Amino acid sequence: MQQLEHSNFENYIGLTEGYSEVAYQFTSHILTLGYAVMLAGLLYFILTIKNVDKKYRMSNILSAVVMVSAFLLLYAQANNWSNSFSFDLSKGRYFLNPEGDLFNNGYRYLNWLIDVPMLLFQILFVVSLTKSKFSSIRNQFWFSGAMMIITGYIGQFNEVTNTTAFFVWGAISTIFFFHILYLMHKVIKEGKEGIPKKGQRILSQIWVLFLVSWFLYPGAYLMPYLAGFDGYFYSESGVMARQLTYTIADVSSKVIYGVMLGNLAIVLSKKRKALG
Repeated sequence: MQQLEHSNFENYIGLTEGYSEVAYQFTSHILTLGYAVMLAGLLYFILTIKNVDKKYRMSNILSAVVMVSAFLLLYAQANNWSNSFSFDLSKGRYFLNPEGDLFNNGYRYLNWLIDVPMLLFQILFVVSLTKSKFSSIRNQFWFSGAMMIITGYIGQFNEVTNTTAFFVWGAISTIFFFHILYLMHKVIKEGKEGIPKKGQRILSQIWVLFLVSWFLYPGAYLMPYLAGFDGYFYSESGVMARQLTYTIADVSSKVIYGVMLGNLAIVLSKKRKALG
């Protein structure tokens, strides 16, 4: 299978055992849902931008930019899935299309390379840092966010042909991932100081959402091997589980996160208005 060197495992399943109608359509629908939600999120952030004080509107603007980026690249990936596999009537399954492109999760990584820094910057335009410098946190967010995505992008090309490289690059990516968690915890902790109780509760909820949604990504990255090499998830079930996990993580970390930051901005805007 030299022709599939550096290919994602979704293609190997399509080459060997193929996909059932349920697995193929489920994955197609999940990918479609992903970009459709981003378009809905774009409309929401545009329509609600006037609800917050001008001081906090950059958060809504960044959310809108994230939605556009995610919509375009997830739309491209959904089309990539449709073009990569074709139905074999004699076998009743979908197999890798010899005339199509290989399926590639790289579209998601390109999207994250654009979105992750902006998602991290967003909160800095809503909360007030009491101890840390804005520029220092911003630069660290940018560096660790970009390096986390770039190293993960390299790793995913080796998930079948070179598992050592796959896990090593994944481990390097995880180092930057934990640095981002550390920074976000610091930002949220400082952001709670001096704001209304409702705002503090929203920040606590954002931290929980951040932890849950961001930990889904390494789970999806490792999906082919979660139950051991050539285990349960190295199958069409793993493909469905991976794309579902990625989609849930994207919707949570981009749309829901942006909505919660918007709600926090509304709380802070009311306080700002009350103080004159």
